[in-house]
Amino acid sequence: MKSPEIPANEKERLDALRESGLLEPGASPAFDRLTRLAKRVFQVPLAMVNLIDEHTLIVKSADGNAPETVPRNISFCGHTILSEAPLVVGDMLRDDRFADNPLVAGEPGVRFYAGFPLRLRDGASVGSLCLIDYQPREFSAADLAVLSDLGALAEDEFAAVSAATTDDLTGLFNRRGFNQFVQFTLSSARRRAEPLTLGWIDLDHFKSINDLYGHEEGDKALKAMASLMRASFREADLLVRFGGDEFAVLFADTDEQGGWIAMHYLSGQVESYNARRLHPWALAFSWGVSEFDHQGNDVQQWLKCADEKMYAMKQQRRLER
Repeated sequence: MKSPEIPANEKERLDALRESGLLEPGASPAFDRLTRLAKRVFQVPLAMVNLIDEHTLIVKSADGNAPETVPRNISFCGHTILSEAPLVVGDMLRDDRFADNPLVAGEPGVRFYAGFPLRLRDGASVGSLCLIDYQPREFSAADLAVLSDLGALAEDEFAAVSAATTDDLTGLFNRRGFNQFVQFTLSSARRRAEPLTLGWIDLDHFKSINDLYGHEEGDKALKAMASLMRASFREADLLVRFGGDEFAVLFADTDEQGGWIAMHYLSGQVESYNARRLHPWALAFSWGVSEFDHQGNDVQQWLKCADEKMYAMKQQRRLER
C-alpha cells in the first residue's frame, strides 16, 4: 500500500481549510443534494464529499454507508488532492497503490474509486467528490465529464460557505467573520490606544442536551444563548459563534476588568432565563476573559489565553460538583 504524499503547500492548505468554515459541524443540505445526485447518476452504492484535514479524512456528506472519518494515511481521497486531474481506479486490486489497503483487502472491500479534487477559490485542494463501488467497473470519458460537472458544483458551494461570515443558526458572526474583522478591530484599537478584551464562552453539558432531548432542543439552546448575548452586550461588541457550543465576544474599548463585569452580567441574565423554565434543559456556561497586549500578543496567543481561563473555570466547577 502506498500512503498519500503530503503536499508541498500543506501548511497553507490546512490554514485555508480551517479558515473556510467547511469544518464547522452541522447539516450540509447542499452537499447532501450533490451526493444523492451523484449516487443516482452513476448507480454506485456510495457517493461522498470529503475533506482532508491534517491526519483525517472527514466525511462532509455521504449517500450510502460511510464512516464519519477515515485515517488520512489509508484514504483514497488523500491521493486525489495531490493532482488537478480526477483519480479513477477501475479495479483497486489491480493497482499497487491500493491492492493491500485495508479498505480494499478487508472490509468494506472497495474495488472501484473515482474522485474529483475539490479546491477553494484560492486554489487550495482541500477535499474530493468521490464515488465508491464494491465491484470493478469501467468509467468512460462521458462519466468523467459528468463527475467534473458535479465537482464544479461542489466547488461553488465551497466558495459560498467560505464567503459567509455569519452563522446560519444563531445569526452571530462565524469563525471566518471573526478572522476577517479581528485584525481591523485590533488595528483600530491600537490607533486609538484603547483596550480590547476577548471573552471566551463554552456551554456546559451541551452534549447532554443533545443526547437527552435531541438536536432540535440543542439548536434551541444555542439560539437562546445567542439571544442572551445580544441582550447583555453592547452593539459595539463583536459576537461570535466559533462552532459547536463555543462562543466569543470582542469587548470594544474595554479592559479585562470590564470584560469580567460584563460576563458576570451575562451569567445573571442566563440565571433569569433558566428561572422561567421555558425548556426541559437549563443553560450553563464557563468563560474566560483576556485583554489584548498590544506590545506582545498575537491573535492566536490571545485566543489561547482566553480559552485556558475558560477551561480552568470548567475544571473548577467539575471539582466542586
